[in-house]
Amino acid sequence: MYDSFSVLIGGRAGDGVNEAGNLLGRLISRLGYRIYAEVDYPSLIRGGHNFCVVRASAQAIGARTDALDVVLALTAETVDRHRARLRSGGTLVVDAANVKDVPRGADVVAVDVVTLLKEEGAPQVMRNTCLLGAFARVAGIPWETVEDTVRKHTPREQELNLRVARRGYQAAEQRRVLPSLGRAPQAVINGNEAIGLGLARGGLEAFIAYPMTPVTGLLHFMAHYAEDFGFTVVQPESELAVMLMSLGMAYAGRRAAVCTSGGGFCLMTEGFSLSGAAELPVTVVLGQRPGPSTGLPTYTSQSELHFALHAGQGEFPRVIVAPATPLEAYEWSPAVLGLSWKYQVPGVILVDKTLCEGSFSTDAGEAMSLPVYEVAAWDGASPYKRYARTDTGVSPLAFPPLPGEAVKVDSYEHDEAGLTTEDAAETVAMQEKRLGKLVQLEHEIELLPAVKVTGPAEATTALLCWGSNGPVCEEVAAGLGLKVIRPRVLWPFPAVQMERALRGVQRTVCVEGNATGQLLSLLRLQGLDADDALRKYDGRPFSVEDLEAGLAEVLS
Repeated sequence: MYDSFSVLIGGRAGDGVNEAGNLLGRLISRLGYRIYAEVDYPSLIRGGHNFCVVRASAQAIGARTDALDVVLALTAETVDRHRARLRSGGTLVVDAANVKDVPRGADVVAVDVVTLLKEEGAPQVMRNTCLLGAFARVAGIPWETVEDTVRKHTPREQELNLRVARRGYQAAEQRRVLPSLGRAPQAVINGNEAIGLGLARGGLEAFIAYPMTPVTGLLHFMAHYAEDFGFTVVQPESELAVMLMSLGMAYAGRRAAVCTSGGGFCLMTEGFSLSGAAELPVTVVLGQRPGPSTGLPTYTSQSELHFALHAGQGEFPRVIVAPATPLEAYEWSPAVLGLSWKYQVPGVILVDKTLCEGSFSTDAGEAMSLPVYEVAAWDGASPYKRYARTDTGVSPLAFPPLPGEAVKVDSYEHDEAGLTTEDAAETVAMQEKRLGKLVQLEHEIELLPAVKVTGPAEATTALLCWGSNGPVCEEVAAGLGLKVIRPRVLWPFPAVQMERALRGVQRTVCVEGNATGQLLSLLRLQGLDADDALRKYDGRPFSVEDLEAGLAEVLS
């Protein structure tokens, strides 16, 4: 485990816990630390227990620890739930009006937040700002750093927030010094924001979505910056409309993407099949969460890999990637968009709450260069055949209005011109045309870093994982001298790269956030396997301690 410092802020829905966590992460980031922040909340508009854990390290991180150094408690429930997680020498900072019974033996800093807010004429929602100021004093962070952070990241009621934070700072007592590392901070962004930036980088022209956790933040981000990026954002009445509207955009020649979670994607699957049959490109950001059905709508899961692989009736090619960090989301989102358009197939960016709503220190300057994916354009030779058969299976594109020509697309089986047919020979030829694109996609994927390998080259034990489990596996494996092998592209499966990565490995452990081992099943379809498996399916991500304990058991 990397040396790190973790702080939790907890309260009720409506207390501004998430906003406080974001500001807390940016405050510590300004000292030069690398940040990972995780949010946890029930599916309630008000009430319940919300908390955010901000972890800081000198090294890049992307996972939480169970152990905490400071707990900022807006409610007594926060103390009850999390006090046991405090390390020896850890500190509780509490809102004295709401936490009456202070645990015996605990190092407690009590701040009379209610009185301070009344004296400043501040609303109750600024309780979190007051405790933020108190935390800065407890951690020995200079006031000037707090002021700079608030001014940069709190656009509304800035002066009042500063006064409240200052009162909290003055009311607390220093317990430690969190020293500056003397280096520039990195941007702290979440996966939703990174996906949005990546799609914009890839030339997105329209974004269509109906809000569903964990990708609602992506819809909000795209709507907020639509004018800056110059694309259209639409929220229709349902997920059915989302998918069909995006395909209409593609028919008209506009690059469109959608976002949803499992329940919404269920409604989209017929339109997803229409994309496959009509060869209309669309990029789907699929935010996984625990099911079946509504399941745990505000928690995390990796249980929809096979859903994405097999969604829709019939057989047709698709592209599926699973980024692990905001940096990878920024890199691979435009790649999916580009491949979807080059090969006229649907693409899926498979993510989860851990990535979508988790915040990470990110340096966009480290992003891989974006391949240029040329779209086959019609040469103007009449008559136009929308589904002209070619060696690659990719038909030249043209978009209406097209003087003197018709652009016919069809969900029914069709001939080269787009006219419906039930002829056996035409059916075989058109199906082979569509599936032939899968061969081209396999070659394309092999040109990309589709499998990431970290750890000692000589290591004979490897963790196999995918998606958001990448960072926690890499951190734990580094401490144990293990290798980590992670496919970033899940379909077409990068078999050549995976086989190369496994050379010399004698023992493998497949780590997944689902109950049935969906990556393991996919590996077995490719003739590969794993010796052991670790699975977590309670809606929470692996912590560093979770994974260390699991590996100690299976590797003993």
